[in-house]
Amino acid sequence: MTKETMIGIDLAKSVFQVHGASMSGQSKFRRKLTRQHFRRFMADQVPAMVVMEACGSAHYWAREMAKLGHEVRLIAPQYVRPFVKRKKNDAADAEAIVIAAQRPEIRQLKRGLARVTEERDILKKAAAYFAKDAK
Repeated sequence: MTKETMIGIDLAKSVFQVHGASMSGQSKFRRKLTRQHFRRFMADQVPAMVVMEACGSAHYWAREMAKLGHEVRLIAPQYVRPFVKRKKNDAADAEAIVIAAQRPEIRQLKRGLARVTEERDILKKAAAYFAKDAK
C-alpha cells in the first residue's frame, strides 16, 4: 500500500509543529499541537509516512506512531538544516523535514530504530536480572 501523505513533525518539550504534504510536495496542513492533542490528531490520520528529526524523544514517538499504523522515518538534523526556507522556527523546521525527506539522496535512519528498540529491551532485561541478584 502506498502512502499518499507525508507528515513532518518538529518535536519539542510541550508543543509539536506538524506539517502535512502530499508525496508530490503540495502542502495539505500545518498544525501546532500539544502532546495530548498530537497523539489524538495522529490517531485520526490515515496511515501516512511520518518523518522526524532524530533526537532524544524521536525514538519514543517513532514507536508510538508505528503502533498507530504510520510508516516512520528519522532524519539526522544536519540533513534538514539546508532546507529551512525562512528564519528558524518550529513551523519552518517541520516543513523542512518534509522537503528533506522527499529528496532521494537524503539518508534516513529507519534501520537504526529497530536496533535501538532491541538494545533497549536487552538493557531492561539485564537491569532486572542484576536487581534480582542484588537482593
